[in-house]
Formats: sequence, C-alpha cells, structure tokens
Amino acid sequence: MTARIIDGKAEAAVLRGKIAAAVAQLKAAHGVTPGLAVVLVGQNPASEVYVKSKSKAVVEAGMRPFDHKLPETTSETDLLALIAKLNADSAVNGVLVQLPLPPQIDSAKVIAAIDPNKDVDGFHPVNVGRLSSGLPSLVPCTPFGCVLLAKTVHSSLAGMEAVVVGRSNIVGKPVAQLLLAENATVTIAHSRTKDLPSVCRRADILVAAIGKPEMVQPDWIKPGATVIDVGINRVAGEGGKSKIVGDVSANAAQVAGVLTPVPGGVGPMTIACLILNTLRAACMQRGLPEPKI
Repeated sequence: MTARIIDGKAEAAVLRGKIAAAVAQLKAAHGVTPGLAVVLVGQNPASEVYVKSKSKAVVEAGMRPFDHKLPETTSETDLLALIAKLNADSAVNGVLVQLPLPPQIDSAKVIAAIDPNKDVDGFHPVNVGRLSSGLPSLVPCTPFGCVLLAKTVHSSLAGMEAVVVGRSNIVGKPVAQLLLAENATVTIAHSRTKDLPSVCRRADILVAAIGKPEMVQPDWIKPGATVIDVGINRVAGEGGKSKIVGDVSANAAQVAGVLTPVPGGVGPMTIACLILNTLRAACMQRGLPEPKI
C-alpha cells in the first residue's frame, strides 16, 4: 500500500480562489473590502517569512493589508496601544499579532486585548469558549485547515474515530473540538498517554501535532488511516544542510491510506483559513450572512 498524498498547496489554492470570488461579490453588493492587520514585533526570520506569505495572500484575495512591523524593543504598553487602535478601526476586520513575542511582552495579555470579533487567529478566550460550547466563533487557522483537508477525503467525518496527538491550545485542543463538531469520536493523546502507539492505531483519522520529528512510526498507524501531519521540524540533513520534516515518519506512506506531506500539506491551508476567517469576520461585523465557501 502506498498512501495517497493530499496536495495542500492545491487545496489551499482552490480555497483561496473561492474566497477571492466571495470578496469580489461582497465589494460589489455591499461596498465592503475586508482588511487584515498583521503585527510583527522583532526580526524572527521564520515569522518574517510567514508574515510575508500572509500579506501576499491578503492582496491576492482582494483584501486590504495593514502590516505593522515593530522593533524588538517595543514595550508591552506600546503594543497594547496599537491593538486598541486597530480594534477601533472599522477598516480593519481582522487583527493578528505574530507569535512568539519578545520576553518583555506577555502574550496572553496581548491575545486577550484583541477584539474577539477581530481575532482571526481564534486564540482569544471568548472564541476558545465559544468553540468549546459549540457556538459560532472564529477558530484557529491550523486546526481549521486540518479538518478541511480531512473533509477533502471523507464526505462526512461522523462516527469516525479520530485521535489527536498533542494537547496545545494552538492545535491539539481546538482540532479536537472541531472534530467533535463534525460528530467524530475523538481521543486526545499526549506524552503521558499509556501505550501511545496502540491508542494511535485505533484512529481512522490521526492528527499528529506533537512537535517532535518523525515521532509517529508506521506501526502506530491503522492500515488505510487518514494521517494529518501538523509538525514542522527542522533537522540536520545530508551534507550538513537542514531539512524540514513532520511529526510522522516518512515511511508512514507504506501504511496510511491518505497522508499530508511536510512541507506542502497543512501549512498552505493555515494561511488560506486565515484569509477565510478575515472574510467571515468582515461579514459578521456588518451583520451580513456568512458566505458559502
């Protein structure tokens, strides 16, 4: 058996095309152009690349980018003042502060300062609570992308057994909530789970979000399972060059039925879902129906 590989880039391109069409319709019908503000503090190289990709996607979708690049020495007070300004700006529908932040800034305080209705990262405690309660909310982009990728394979996730390896607030917990909303039977596993391999082998859908290179081995996977690999790990490669690998072994393709690649799987969908959240936020803030995507 050789797993079918989900092309995350292609799926994200399709989604972005639908979003762009919906944005054009929103402009024509209501004169509304969604706007996304992305705030980057410092010069983290990975964050700079990611922010550039986000800004490009915003423009390609026909939205307005509001990019703010602040020095590493920015104070928490100054950052909170900028967030308050963006919260009050009606042209800005989404506010995203790129993590991680410098040590002088409390990330939890910054996240809590963002207007929940503009929290396109889905990290605000209000949105976390709404997701947990099964209420409409802005949801974290990577988990959102994971579920959308799974639904490109399965028309319905109802009744399927899903195992999420990882319990972070950014991926593990919210992807479990989203899978529950799809009526899957969900188990959250983690580093202290007893006999983790046998728990993983129960999964029809296995989501690996551990942050450990190639931890999930082929014998952890149920034959034919759908495996969503969220991991982005930089490791040493041949000739001293680094390479990026996931949380799932490259040999998993011999067992899984469907597999997301790293890179090129979940990552592109994360950015597409951020753009979708911005569109959803723009409609919500104006009392307009959410577009069908």
